[in-house]
Parts: sequence; C-alpha cells; structure tokens
Amino acid sequence: MVDLERIKAETVAYFRALDKDAIARHHFRHADEEGGLWYIEAVPDRGELIVIKQAELTSAGQLHRYSLEHLEDEHGFLTDQAIDPEEDPLEAIPAEEFQRVWSR
Repeated sequence: MVDLERIKAETVAYFRALDKDAIARHHFRHADEEGGLWYIEAVPDRGELIVIKQAELTSAGQLHRYSLEHLEDEHGFLTDQAIDPEEDPLEAIPAEEFQRVWSR
C-alpha cells in the first residue's frame, strides 16, 4: 500500500531544500487558452529547472498559488514536471513582477 503521507512529506522536503539552497531563481509568465496567466518561479536542479512556486491568475481575476506550503487544492497543483524555456511557451519576467502577483 502507498504511504501518501510519507510521499507528501518527501515532496515538501525536496521543495524546501530547493527553495533554501537556490543560488539562481528564474521567473516566467505563460498565458493559457482560457485567458489566464501563469507565473512561475523555478530553480535549477541536476540540469533541469524545477518549479517551486506557481500562481495562476484566472481570466475572472481569481488567484491560485502553489508552493511547498500549498501543493494542491480543488483548482490545481504545483507542477511536478521540469520546465524547459527553450521548449515551453514561457516568457521570462523580472523577479519583481512575479513577487507582485505572488504577494497579491
């Protein structure tokens, strides 16, 4: 049987370590098909960019935030996939823009 609490604890510990030890942080924005905007903070880990925070600002103006403190809810979840700015439709943004949305 799968121990979901153990898996969640390991996931949170992984994201906490990435967030704490990050030397570089990258920030991106992405527009989705429904008119929402996604804001992402990612850090490098073993040659990949791992999302440690993401915020979705819906076209209706609702803000959903995901991080190690709030991995998922009924609206969505923190992505578990590495991102590739060369392949994914992401626009690099300044850290201040990300923080402005995240702190909203």
